[in-house]
Amino acid sequence: GTASIAKGCTIPGMKMAQGCQLYAIAGRDADKVELFKKEYGFEKGYVGYENLLEDEEVQAVYIPLPNGLHYEWVIKALKAGKHVLCEKPLALSASDAEEMYRVAEENGVILAEAYAYLHSPYVKALKEDVKNGVIGDIFYIESAFLTQGYKEDIRLYKELGGGAMYDLGCYCTTMIFSLIDAKPSYVKASAEMSDKGVDLFTAGIIGFENGTRASFNVGMMMGIGTNARYDRLYIKGTKGYIRSDVEFNQEGELSYQVITEEGITERKVSAKQNYCLEVEQLCRAIGGEEAPAVSPEFSIKNAQVIDAVLKDIGY
Repeated sequence: GTASIAKGCTIPGMKMAQGCQLYAIAGRDADKVELFKKEYGFEKGYVGYENLLEDEEVQAVYIPLPNGLHYEWVIKALKAGKHVLCEKPLALSASDAEEMYRVAEENGVILAEAYAYLHSPYVKALKEDVKNGVIGDIFYIESAFLTQGYKEDIRLYKELGGGAMYDLGCYCTTMIFSLIDAKPSYVKASAEMSDKGVDLFTAGIIGFENGTRASFNVGMMMGIGTNARYDRLYIKGTKGYIRSDVEFNQEGELSYQVITEEGITERKVSAKQNYCLEVEQLCRAIGGEEAPAVSPEFSIKNAQVIDAVLKDIGY
């Protein structure tokens, strides 16, 4: 697909990735397909996604279509025998996600949900500190992801799977689940809804069976036509806390703070382009070297919580 995230993030990552060869691009607009083909060096360009899926040379596809189209085209790609990397959120419900993974298994191919930031050395270093008990036992996590308002965008339409929770909240919930290894016991949320029926701002809390709590704030409300953005991760433990203000999916020289009774430590991490890392991990999974980093169990658990949030806010 010729989506903006493909153009700005994933295709550049593919070009850098070991084990990945750019072969074909597909879209609904012939001029746009030709533009992508020339700009990025694809061998073939297809008008219509079906034509790409019929090409036997294609081994794996990346799907960056609007959220409301994921289910249809993931299923079609899997049934065509293609491995699939699908942009987040994989599905608009946990039941759809379960069926998609079932179809992948039936057809002997891999389905991976694309959370590029989870592949970052930055996130891995932060998780390692938590795992090693640097701040003790975790009892509270706070995550926020706020972006600018949109005058006209696919994220504003319910039929396309729009809204802040689907677009941004899934980052916060997956971050929380990557740090807390426990089953959710309750989910509560409230939201500001648009006249089109999607959430513009959503705040929620997740309780876990081990007593840990997490909260999140997500929204498309930082002003119209601006580049304003606010990201925050705060992890409180029995011995201290970790604070990160680095935006999701950043690369380069990044840092977060570890604050304990001994003082403040600045952790510095050099992070490669996350989308390249994501594609390389998929290549290794296809080659049988390792399992997909984002497992079916993880994706489905996250989708179940998003279902609960959307039910609570009346989406």
